[in-house]
Amino acid sequence: MSGRITSARAFAPASVGNIGVGFDVLGHVIEGPRDIAGVRRIEAPEVRIDAIGGDVEGADRLPLTAADNTAGRALQSLRAALSLPFGFALTLEKGIPLGSGLGGSAASCVAALVAANALLDAPLSREALYPFALDGESVASGARHGDNVAPMLLGGVTLSTADRLIALDVPEWLHAVVVHPEQVLETRRSRAVLAAPYALHDVVTHSTHLALFLTGLQRGDRELIRAGLHDVLVEPRRAPLIPGFDTVKAAALAHGALGASISGGGPSVFAWFDSREAAERAAPAMRAGFTDADIDAQAYVSPVAGPRAGLLDGDAT
Repeated sequence: MSGRITSARAFAPASVGNIGVGFDVLGHVIEGPRDIAGVRRIEAPEVRIDAIGGDVEGADRLPLTAADNTAGRALQSLRAALSLPFGFALTLEKGIPLGSGLGGSAASCVAALVAANALLDAPLSREALYPFALDGESVASGARHGDNVAPMLLGGVTLSTADRLIALDVPEWLHAVVVHPEQVLETRRSRAVLAAPYALHDVVTHSTHLALFLTGLQRGDRELIRAGLHDVLVEPRRAPLIPGFDTVKAAALAHGALGASISGGGPSVFAWFDSREAAERAAPAMRAGFTDADIDAQAYVSPVAGPRAGLLDGDAT
């Protein structure tokens, strides 16, 4: 094919998985940290990872074997599903801290898929890329859940299941503060504390909160969002794994947050506010919840309707 693009670079933004009340099914992206993938189309029918870099601690220890890497596995899944006669050579630039609860493993595979998709003779829709992103994410988490990859593919807030992803309505006034402490909490460890059964009463309460939250988003209703943004299932079990969590959450609520909880598997903490001004006022106090405990931390303020992954050298596909 004459004039075919043979290389592309793409980014994927950090994300807030679960959004507290939506374990494994809800997520949203934020402005701030991001991963970048560079993909070249090669004649050899394989996926290889040429290099992994970036300023993120531990990036140099990530696996270069494609099957053991979220981005590599995602591209292998894409190749197999489409029976592609060519392959991909991949480089990754990590910008999202490892084990941060900000979707770093998901961002690598989504960025790689968006870049590789631009090299196909017939590029796929974002929805069609979803199962390959799930395959990649499963390398890191041990499960195929879309709460991180779905919002990265579509932007904003998404609802995701095993076989579909849905973009949800997001009021423009909604803003988030996400505070990342200089701690690492591996996804598999944070999931292990959820193994014990839950009481039926807690499940019903959680379902009530989720229904209120989703209705509040759809209607743009602050009070319904506030009423729903309470995690009675996951947060109580994971909070003890995050030194400083209670203080950070209390600071967010004291500054008028609609709700606050753990971002993904932690240790990052997020809070939602009804304006950017409110979020910016709260961010220093939330960060201080960690720094006062001698834990360095970074705070990010972003619209909840954050950007989707996209190409860096041209329009997104």
